Amino acid sequence: MNNAIILSAGKGSRMKSELPKGAFKVLYRPMVVYSVVALREAGFDKINVVVGHKKEVIEEILQGFDCVFSVQEVLNGTAKAVESAKENLINEDGNTVILPVDMPLITKNLLLELTQYHEESGNDLTVLSSIVDNPFSYGRIVRDKFGNFVAIKEELEATSEEKMIKEVNSGVYMVNNKLLFDALSKVKNNNKKGEYYLTDIVSILKSQKCKVGSYIYKEPDEITGVNDLKTLAHAETILRRRINEDLMDQGIYIVNPDTVTIGPDVIIEHDVTILPNTYIYGQSRIGQGSKIGPNSELINADIHNNVTVAHSIVRDSVVMDNAIVGPFAHIRNHTVVGQNGLVGNYVEVKNTTIGENTKAAHLAYIGDAEIGKDVNFGCGSITVNYDGTKKWKTKIGDNAFIGASSNLIAPIEIERGATIIAGSTISKNVPEGAMAIARPTQLNTKNYATIIKQREETRDKNKKVEN
Repeated sequence: MNNAIILSAGKGSRMKSELPKGAFKVLYRPMVVYSVVALREAGFDKINVVVGHKKEVIEEILQGFDCVFSVQEVLNGTAKAVESAKENLINEDGNTVILPVDMPLITKNLLLELTQYHEESGNDLTVLSSIVDNPFSYGRIVRDKFGNFVAIKEELEATSEEKMIKEVNSGVYMVNNKLLFDALSKVKNNNKKGEYYLTDIVSILKSQKCKVGSYIYKEPDEITGVNDLKTLAHAETILRRRINEDLMDQGIYIVNPDTVTIGPDVIIEHDVTILPNTYIYGQSRIGQGSKIGPNSELINADIHNNVTVAHSIVRDSVVMDNAIVGPFAHIRNHTVVGQNGLVGNYVEVKNTTIGENTKAAHLAYIGDAEIGKDVNFGCGSITVNYDGTKKWKTKIGDNAFIGASSNLIAPIEIERGATIIAGSTISKNVPEGAMAIARPTQLNTKNYATIIKQREETRDKNKKVEN
């Protein structure tokens, strides 16, 4: 049985935010979730998350992930952070992997390789290390003249010679669970920062004749630590490229992938085309044959098959087969666009169900409505859903025709096959098959426009004379 401890108690002060570090999002997913997902995929059974600063934020993020939590009341070092998990893990068998929360690029493969090496080597403790070009701020892996792992030296404690070492401590450890907490109880804080370093368990276990080793992982990007907003952006760049390359390997055509951002929870089926400057994230799904972009944003969008979304935003909504969205449309708040539907130029749809073959081609607002099949919205149509206090519903039956520049004052029902004449403001229900017109009487005043124009010309001439 393998267990895990995720260290997520710190403030992350270099992020310049009150948000706990584990809650910062990388490609719209909190960092702590990356760690949990990778551990679950690698088969780890019990995951203990150490929380501290604003612990309720991390606990809320991980609802539904089947984690246990321990609290580090005083932020006085990584050894004390791990020790706070003692009550939850002290009686567990097997090995425990320890990892910091700020490694969103960690993968299942890394954890599996570390576990395999640890078990096959018969180690009591294995430190995950990597070779990096710029080791500044990392703990250095110190080896003897025979290449045996001796110790970890933190940046502040390292000698000038040790600072030249390029093999660094990733902050990830795998340790025999029965030995872990006894070793932690022996850690002292006699260092320049006065903290209890987890790295001290290396020398403690070696002094007890335990077998200690390190495993050099060949992909240093995966152990990248996110310590500030600059390294967060760097991690996002790596993860974006990784996701896009994986999707392209699956046959997803991404045009100019450097400009396309796709979140880790997005599902995309085959024969999909993603055009430049497109963002897809949250629990979005793109059905086969669809074409998304350019310049589009999809958030928790359920896009079915052969859909086109161009220059548009779709949020928390469903677009059914063969529908067209855009350009410059905005669909939001649990809207459903039916098959073969059209939500076109500068149309906003909110909290609305739209039936099959219904079309709003341009310049319309449809909010809080139930729209049937084969309905046509003319240019400038509006469902007037808000009275200043409450939102009201508009119902429109199948085959209705809504003329251009019509205002439908909700609550209202336009029944099946009804026609609303252009320019009408409708405030009463319209029966099935009826035609409704509600315009003020047109009044033409003879020569009035000519008189006004003459007055303006005379006024302009007088101004010039005065000047």
